[in-house]
Formats: sequence, structure tokens, C-alpha cells
Amino acid sequence: MSKRFYITTAIDYVNGQPHLGHAYEKIIADVIARARRSLGQEVFFLTGLDEHGQKVQQAAQAEQKNPQEYCNALAADWQAFAQKLELTNDDFVRTTQPRHKEFVQATLAKLNAAGHFYKATYTGFYSAKEETFLTEKDRLPDGTFDASYGEVAELKEDNYYFKLGAQQQWLIDYIEANPDFIAPSYRRNEVLGFLKNNTLEDLCISRPLARLNWGIPLPFDPEFVTYVWFDALVNYTSIAAAHGDEAVLPHSTLSTQNSKLSLWPADIHVIGKDIVKFHAVYWPIMLKAMGLALPKQILVHGWWQKDGAKISKSTGNVIDPIAVINEWGLDAFRFYVLRELDIGPDGNWTDAGFRSRYQAELANGLGNLVNRSLSMLKRYRNGVVPAKSNELAADAAKAADETRALFKQGQLQAALQSIWGLVNRANKFVDETAPFKLAKDPAQAQRLDEVLYNLAESCRVLAVLLNPFLPGTSAKIYAQLGLTGTPDKLAEATWGGLVAGHAIGEPAPLFPRKDV
Repeated sequence: MSKRFYITTAIDYVNGQPHLGHAYEKIIADVIARARRSLGQEVFFLTGLDEHGQKVQQAAQAEQKNPQEYCNALAADWQAFAQKLELTNDDFVRTTQPRHKEFVQATLAKLNAAGHFYKATYTGFYSAKEETFLTEKDRLPDGTFDASYGEVAELKEDNYYFKLGAQQQWLIDYIEANPDFIAPSYRRNEVLGFLKNNTLEDLCISRPLARLNWGIPLPFDPEFVTYVWFDALVNYTSIAAAHGDEAVLPHSTLSTQNSKLSLWPADIHVIGKDIVKFHAVYWPIMLKAMGLALPKQILVHGWWQKDGAKISKSTGNVIDPIAVINEWGLDAFRFYVLRELDIGPDGNWTDAGFRSRYQAELANGLGNLVNRSLSMLKRYRNGVVPAKSNELAADAAKAADETRALFKQGQLQAALQSIWGLVNRANKFVDETAPFKLAKDPAQAQRLDEVLYNLAESCRVLAVLLNPFLPGTSAKIYAQLGLTGTPDKLAEATWGGLVAGHAIGEPAPLFPRKDV
């Protein structure tokens, strides 16, 4: 049984509604998943929700709900959000599901039996807002703590700790020996800098039941629940186990679904830059302790700003992805976030920038090309494809080869730029050949046939190349070309797919112009 290409997102914390950053991360993962499928690979794409911890317990109390009811209501919103984005995820994990809880407890029992945990008394400071313990070095010069930690309380309590210190050098060596493990490279350098300049403190993996009851009970001590991060990170392996993955199953005695998929190790974990430490330091050490292979890559994206300022509910400086999709269409939203921002740096959303890309690249670029190409084929040849001509074949092959290579590297913005190279070339070809002039001269009938074939076939190739990014638009182009099926295999981007005598469908605008 061959291993599937396994891609995951971070799982989202259910203490609020989805925003632009959540949409962006999910779309990155979805495009990579679709691109890999288009390359002929079998893919498993996982996303989902992190439902335990103090913030959820407090939010539920504030709404006078029990935590599970509170999570169920929000989970419905998040699942609807995934559908709105038309994600092609193969599973949706919720950390309150029995399949996940059982695996977490089996993992904890195994690590405890192997001597990875110890119990100790902690005296110090705790931020409930960030669900983290703070030390003296977290204090500001005036002795207070940064406002981002919220209310900080002094605590004295017993907890269980995971021995991290002993693993520090091994992890440094691993990251240095595997340059692609953390991408982009400057995120890798940050993690190495952190590991080389700090002594790893042991990780507190529990919370006393007396203080927090909304969590997975420790199997070896019922007075404690599992720290939310230890629980959350395990989702990537718990779901592999739930699908019968032999690589992960020996680590538990779980009853699994009937499927027997081979998923682990994950090929790519897509995460935001704020949680790099958890995914690139704690998670690899946890996996090594579990006796499991490490993921092949942790792909770290940046944050979005709006108009050069931090996105913030309190100032009203927000982007509602659903409102944008309802007004402009899902593909326009997907296009903007991927075209505007490469995976890694921070991005800046401006409404003017969005409108400008929509007009220039979608409406006037791609939309205009497809509409005029097919309208001319209808007008001058009754919608019947003429004999094959290869004038733009080299341009199409270049775009297809570049796109294939960039998909394998996860370079989504560069792939879009390469595809738009073909859009621009074909639009320029219309201007150079002036088919509307050729149509007036009967002696130019053959030349007009050649031009019309090159334009229609370029549209077909573009439908294939664009499918991972703009699946709805890609399907519309195919339908307007009178083709059946879905253009979801990159092998179909080979020149010459349209055959002479084929009748196309009805042209219709792909990106209606908006009065802005």
C-alpha cells in the first residue's frame, strides 16, 4: 500500500469565529492538496478544531453553556466555513472526539511508562489568556508583564513535566542536517537561534483538575487533565491511527475505522508563524519520544495586516472572508490571498489592491481572454474548433512545465505568476493577429482558423493549470469549451487536447466587471 501525500493545517482554537488568517492557511493547504492530486498523487488533507483548555472553559462559562455544547455550536460554524472555502479536506478532527482522546491517553500512558514524565511543584506566574507559565525573564523592566498575557496570577501547584532538555542537541543536529524541515529558511534560522541560545525548559504537560476540568484526563493520574498543546499536537497522529495507519498504530490499542491508509509521516504541516515553537521544537521531541518519524516539512506562513495596521476586532480593522466571498466570488478571494502574498512573509490587505487585482488580472486578463477567444470562435466558425495549430504550443508547454515544478516545491505565488505569463501571452497574441480584421478578408480564412485554434486551446490549457487555485473558474472554462469532466489532472495540460470539429459551449463572463 503506497503512502499518501499527507498535508495538515494547524487546528483552530474554538474561542471565536474564523477570520482572514484562518481562511488563508486553509486555502494554502487546499491548493497544495489539489496540486498534488493534479500531479497524480493520492492525497490526505486534514484540518479541524482544538476544543480543550482554559480559554474554552471560560468562554463557555461566560455564555452559561457547558463546554461541549459551546464547542458543538462553534464547530458547526467552522465546518460551514470550510465548506464555504470549498476545501477538499479528507477528514475534520475535533479534539473532543473519542478517537482522538483515546489516542492521546494511549500516547501519554506509553511515554509515562518509558520514563519521559516526572511530577514537580511549580511556584510562579501564570497567564490564563495565553495558557502558559511565565518566568522572571518574561517580566518587563518595570516588573510587570506584557499586556498580551492578560491578567497574570501567582501560582503554586503540582504538575507533570515532560523532559525536554535532554533532547536539545539532537534536535539542533536534526534541523541542521535537514534544511527543508522548516520552511522558509529564515524561520528555520529563527528556530536554530532559539535552540542554540536558550536552555530548553521541561514542558508542563498537565493542569490540575481543581483549576481546569475541560481537558483529557491523564491516564496515570485522574487528578490532572492534559495541557491543551500536548493534546492538540497529537491530532496529526491520532487521525492517522483512526484511519488504520500501521506506522502509528503500534503506539496504541485503538479500535480503528475499517480503512487501512498509509499516512505518517506527514509531508507538510502548514502553520502560522506564531506557533513555530510548538510545531518545530515540542512536536518533534514528542514524536521522537513516541518512536515515530518526524514530518517532512513544517511550512510557516506569515500574518495579514489591513491597510498597514494590525487586524483587530477592537478597532474594527477586520476583513470578513465570507462577506468578501459573497460579494466577489470564492475564486476571486482565493486568487487575491495567494497572488498577493508568498508563503512566509506578512501581507497587507487593502480593498483597493483587491479591486485592482480583480479588474486587471481576473476580469481584464483571464476573463477577457476566455470571453473574446470563445466569442470569436462562435461568431466566425459557429463554435466549431478548426484544425490544430501550434503557434502558442511552446508558451503553453513552458507554463505547464514551470507550474508542475513549482507545485512540487509548494511555490504557489510563483506558479500563479507563471500561469499568468500564458494569459498575458495569449491576450497579446489577439492584439498581434487582430482576428476581427482577418474575419473581414475571405483570403485569410486559414490564418483565422490558426489564430482561433491557438486561442481556444490556450484557454483549455489554462483551465487545467488553474484548477488547484480557481476550481470554480476552471470548471466554467471547461464547460464553456463544451468539454465534460473536471480539468484536475496536470497531464491534460499537453497541447492539442481540442480536436478539429469539436463544438464548444456558450461563452459567459467569468469575472463580471464591478462598478468600483
